[in-house]
Amino acid sequence: MNGTDTRTSIHRAPRILPRVIAPANRTAGNRTAVKQATGSQAAPRTGSAPRPRTAVTLMVLIPAYKPDERLAELVARLRGARSDCAVLVVDDGSGPQYAPFFSAARARGAQVVSYPVNRGKGQALRTGLAHAAATWPEADVVCADADGQHTPSDIEAVAARVRETGHMTLGVRRFTGPVPLRSRIGNDVTALLFRGATGWRLGDTQTGLRGYPAGHLTWLQSVPGDRYEYELSALLRAHELGLVVEQVEIATVYEPGNTSSHFRPLQDSARIYAPLLRFMGASLASFGIDWLGVMVIFAMTGNLLAAVVGARLISGTANFFMNRRVFRARRGTVVRTAVRYVVLAVSLLAASYLMLEALTTIGIPLGIAKILGDGAIYVASYVAQRRLVFKERG
Repeated sequence: MNGTDTRTSIHRAPRILPRVIAPANRTAGNRTAVKQATGSQAAPRTGSAPRPRTAVTLMVLIPAYKPDERLAELVARLRGARSDCAVLVVDDGSGPQYAPFFSAARARGAQVVSYPVNRGKGQALRTGLAHAAATWPEADVVCADADGQHTPSDIEAVAARVRETGHMTLGVRRFTGPVPLRSRIGNDVTALLFRGATGWRLGDTQTGLRGYPAGHLTWLQSVPGDRYEYELSALLRAHELGLVVEQVEIATVYEPGNTSSHFRPLQDSARIYAPLLRFMGASLASFGIDWLGVMVIFAMTGNLLAAVVGARLISGTANFFMNRRVFRARRGTVVRTAVRYVVLAVSLLAASYLMLEALTTIGIPLGIAKILGDGAIYVASYVAQRRLVFKERG
């Protein structure tokens, strides 16, 4: 699907970046639960019998809000490069003045679904994905932006990786050259927070170029968020389900000034970071309670073990009820989740005490030792709570 695009060799031989996997959910014991959650009905992949030439094997989904002539150009290039490619454009309430651009896209072979009012990129993606599953159930889906950031060759690179592996695939931007500062900093900050919350090292958490294998779209309908936060929430949900995520390097394309972007820096950044900040905020609050409890109880008793146990009982109770809300634990599961939480808390308590004992023995002050010790077990605690304590498998 290269067409006449000659920008860089990356499009002819795309660089495949490391995949990321959530190991705890890749075991045989929970494979059925993951399939139920994702709605997986795997379509034949590489090595299967060839399909008829007229069958649609790739559907490109383009959510569009107030587009310009680049939308129709992208549709024409996609449709012209592959006879087995369908294009679905979702008009997210752009208004009557933008109807000519959608008419031009339709004239070049796209199907167009329209809303009368703007409902957000997340809702547009959900609508398009549901339409894709119903209309082209055996087609892989690649989501791309309408503003020219994603070229046909990049879309093809992502589609090829999905077809080869059967996994969700991200088109990862390189962020080299004249990239807007807010985009460069925003991606770096989000990637850092995302890694701290999940342990996944992703090169681009905000990319709109994403591919999904045929028959694996159901889980995307339950991802929360109607606007830009939907895409980050989808990555969090993929991590929770233990999905494998592939990464393909793509070019970074921005117009001067990025004038066609409808991203609202304050409102949309708040929406994007909210899921991660909820995860981290509860842990930081509990850590503060725990640190204060250790210092106060030790000052009163002079007994390190009593200080660690007493503070953990107080902070653990607070953390349990905060994280029931953070991880959206089901109603009526307080007892089940409490039992699992207690088992985890006892394990973490023992680890915390042993680490404090070791660090204070070598002369590190208690307050600093507490920060160093608990910081080291934070990631393990987070993963265990998300995967084992508050995870209610279906």
